[in-house]
Amino acid sequence: MNFLSRIPIGQYIPGRSFVHRLDPRSKLLFTLLFVFLIFLADEPRTYLFLIGFTLLSLFASRISLTYLFRSLKPIIWLILLTVLVHVFMTKGGNIVWEWKWITVYEEGVRQAILISVRLIVLIVMASLLTLTTSPLDLTDGIERLLQPATRFGFPAHDLAMMMSIALRFIPTLLEEMDKIMKAQMSRGAYFDSGGLVKRTQALVPLLIPLFVSAFRRAEELALAMEARGYRGAIGRTKLRELAWTRTDGVFLVIVIILVALFFLIKLW
Repeated sequence: MNFLSRIPIGQYIPGRSFVHRLDPRSKLLFTLLFVFLIFLADEPRTYLFLIGFTLLSLFASRISLTYLFRSLKPIIWLILLTVLVHVFMTKGGNIVWEWKWITVYEEGVRQAILISVRLIVLIVMASLLTLTTSPLDLTDGIERLLQPATRFGFPAHDLAMMMSIALRFIPTLLEEMDKIMKAQMSRGAYFDSGGLVKRTQALVPLLIPLFVSAFRRAEELALAMEARGYRGAIGRTKLRELAWTRTDGVFLVIVIILVALFFLIKLW
């Protein structure tokens, strides 16, 4: 198994854990609420609370920590860039380090740590959603949540289908990119040598075939859906309807307790 195919974004791992058994609607609502709480967190106590709940969710899902944290590898450069921007651009508090025209303040270090933790927790919880929810259930959950908006002409089914296909094709495109990269390397291309500008230029012969392959796959998928009589949500039935169970009720209580504890810690 190659490196890119091991990235868990967009992949689904079947299981019978507490998180796997939840209705996709409850998991989607919780993920949106959790993202909202992440952006409300502004101090170490609230961040520690959210990190603790994230670890508890990972334990309940029975997903390997090693496998899940591979989802952080694609954004490691974004995290490092965020750290550098906050360390060297944010001013406030005491001076931590100073050299010539470069000055690092205490507030800059604090913001760099908090924003990095925010990004990591956000990516981990988003990956946990896709790892414990099949693409079909995720599509049905999104469509059911957006169903009330169809009264105003909102294309809930089309939007849910597009999001599901996009998530499903992430592993496929990563595998395709790995094949193109190996083919280019066999012809003498180097992607891990030279400076930043040289590495960026080396990606051009990789991105063009990837875009061509993506458009070809999109066209093949559209033709296959039309050949099977797909006409959107009109007259469409489902083999398995979503049902709200007792497990989802217990989870709803947990979510209410989570929100209450978060605001108690924030106001304390």
